[in-house]
Amino acid sequence: MPKPGAQKNPLRPRLVFPGSGGNGTGLPAYSVYDEEIGYCQGQSFLAAVLLLHMPEEQAFSVLVKIMFDYGLRELFKQNFEDLHCKFYQLERLMQVRGHFLDISLEAHMYASQWFLTLFTAKFPLYMVFHIIDLLLCEGISVIFNVALGLLKTTKDDLLLTDFEGALKFFRVQLPKRYRSEENAKKLMELACSIKISQKKLKKYEREYHTMREQQAQQEEPIERFERENRRLQEANMRLEQENDDLAHELVTSKIALRKDLDNAEEKADALNKELLMTKQKLIDAEDEKRRLEEESAQLKEMCRRELDKAESEIKKNSSIIGDYKQICSQLSERLEKQQLANKAEIEKIRVSVGSRGYFNKEGRVKAASVAREGSDEEADEEKEALKNQLREMELELAQTKLQLVEAECKIQASRKTWFNRTLSSIKTVTGVQGKETC
Repeated sequence: MPKPGAQKNPLRPRLVFPGSGGNGTGLPAYSVYDEEIGYCQGQSFLAAVLLLHMPEEQAFSVLVKIMFDYGLRELFKQNFEDLHCKFYQLERLMQVRGHFLDISLEAHMYASQWFLTLFTAKFPLYMVFHIIDLLLCEGISVIFNVALGLLKTTKDDLLLTDFEGALKFFRVQLPKRYRSEENAKKLMELACSIKISQKKLKKYEREYHTMREQQAQQEEPIERFERENRRLQEANMRLEQENDDLAHELVTSKIALRKDLDNAEEKADALNKELLMTKQKLIDAEDEKRRLEEESAQLKEMCRRELDKAESEIKKNSSIIGDYKQICSQLSERLEKQQLANKAEIEKIRVSVGSRGYFNKEGRVKAASVAREGSDEEADEEKEALKNQLREMELELAQTKLQLVEAECKIQASRKTWFNRTLSSIKTVTGVQGKETC
């Protein structure tokens, strides 16, 4: 928004705080934009509040809007004449005016920062934000509402103070009271409930200008200049005292911030060390995990090979056992057939001999007849031959069964050997891992 009678600056405006850069005078963009006012003490606090909510370009535009359209720049013009008018209006509106007159406390001694900085110099930010919102909605008259709310809530305390106590109360105790959000909220509710008649404000403004004209007519120029000089000296002393207080607060804040920064750096170093240790532990854990996965894969592969080998041996032994069982069954069949044949042969011989009268009724050979017959020897030899053949077949069957038992024992031994080998491998791997872990 261009100012009246000024050319547009082609450069983009930037809000710069005192001592933070630029030309060192603070807020150079606005001082160039508004040459009549330039930079005045207190503008930086308002600019800081705006910068907390918006970018620099928007903050500059809002600051210009507040200064021009809301009439804040009028307070800085003509040797702060409009500001003193606001002080007179405030004194006429407040309820503790009589006490302040008794202790010679004038409004400019405590309310100058309220009007020039819109309460941003001393009070907490969350309270200042509400005040700026009300200002943008209702206009600059909101300053009277907040000021009267402050005076009304502290009336009892102010009535007990003297001149020095009242100044200290406004400078130190009053801002501390509203560090509580609950107290700030109650104050804003009270300020919004206070109704200020614009007619009264206009009336008090006319009274002030009439009073100033009468004083100018009655006073000699020298006396007027001396009085104005005294007033300016008092204002200068007050501003110097406020600057000293602000400088003290700034140094104290810097020390506290430096301490907090050191503590934060120490915590950051400790957290960085802990983070590095955690990362190293994570790397070690990942390496251990990969090693265990490799060992597990090797162990699985070894178990698989051993299992395949054992299965092949079992299949091989199973085929051998099947062959042995088949042979045994064949030998058993042959033995049974031979036994049946032998029985049939013996029965045939017995029938043959019995028909010749060699056996008695009980089936026993008659001794006399056998002795007399030469055919008995042939029968005995044939019988003996059958017995020998039967004995050989039984021996062969026993050997076959023995071989079958030996094969089964070998299979069991091979299974036990594979199991022992696998178990020993697992124990070995587990033992190695345990030693590495220790």
